Amino acid sequence: MKRLDIKNYHKSLGPLIDIQTPLDYQEYHHPDSINIPYETLLLNHKSLLSKNKRYYIVCLKGSKSRKAVSILEFYGYDVTQMSYE
Repeated sequence: MKRLDIKNYHKSLGPLIDIQTPLDYQEYHHPDSINIPYETLLLNHKSLLSKNKRYYIVCLKGSKSRKAVSILEFYGYDVTQMSYE
């Protein structure tokens, strides 16, 4: 699993997807991120993602983004977990 510190993220790398709930996203999120909640992303990955692009996945605590990246890698997506730590 690829990991990167959020401090090293730049929007030129690819989309940053924050998988927090909309309420948590409102409270705190990276300014370049888009919000696609965890369940929505995993249930609709075929229509939301392309296997020809690179994606960066983040959540505040890291546990959900770690799970999401693991599952999406299994499905064949190029994903990197972002960390606030």
